[in-house]
Amino acid sequence: MGSALAVRGLAKRYGSVEALKGVDLDVGEGELFGLLGPNGAGKSTLVKIAVGLVRASGGTAEVAGARAGSRAARASLGYLAELFRFPGWYTADEVLELHQRLAGSRGGAAERARLLELVALADAAKRRVDGMSKGMQQRLGVAQALVGEPRILLLDEPTSALDPVGRRTVRLLLEELRARGVSVLLNSHLLSEIELVCDRVAILLAGEVVAAGTPAELARPRGVELDTEEGTRMVAGATREDAPRLVAEAVASGRSVYGVRVLTSTLEETYLEAVGGETD
Repeated sequence: MGSALAVRGLAKRYGSVEALKGVDLDVGEGELFGLLGPNGAGKSTLVKIAVGLVRASGGTAEVAGARAGSRAARASLGYLAELFRFPGWYTADEVLELHQRLAGSRGGAAERARLLELVALADAAKRRVDGMSKGMQQRLGVAQALVGEPRILLLDEPTSALDPVGRRTVRLLLEELRARGVSVLLNSHLLSEIELVCDRVAILLAGEVVAAGTPAELARPRGVELDTEEGTRMVAGATREDAPRLVAEAVASGRSVYGVRVLTSTLEETYLEAVGGETD
């Protein structure tokens, strides 16, 4: 699998402050990648270098094989900032038309209609931004990031300030983008959302990657629960590999087993362990 975003030894210094200390990171083609870490961990700096807004002090960052910040790299990515604002008097169609001009896209009305359909705003093409709900504006933001058919999206807190229904809508949209082969780097503080939707995760702390892998790889075994006629018993320290043996032993001793459950730590627990309990 090729890399939509490849970061090697990336470093950034602001005076005496090291925001990034030699970070290595890859986002594969068609992958949903979660970027986690407390405030000041270096997440925003990494994203700004990838977008081309900040110049690295050392190392390299490439977008679709092109140097970050170059014309080719900018043409291959879409970006949605956390605190984005669209002119309230613009309609959804006008917002996309503006961003087509900014991006040099020649997709015209057909591209705008296709993107609004993708984010479930086809019926709101003529609605003004100031008449939209937060969730609708968030989806419109994702649509503008997709102008020009970028290979990777950099999304900063795309589900912030949304209710559970709105978060689910955006989550389904991200899964649809993955199915279409679009890569997504998702910066979010909602660990449950990251755990649900992302293929892989990296946790930054003080400018360094302190943990990386799939949510399953980052999980820690907590034990195995057996549900028998005697009640629920938890075998601490047991793993998935121990479950068949534990069931067989229970049956051999004459107990009826009604259920077995392998317990692992949540991504939140793994995150807190990785960052030493630091909060935002």
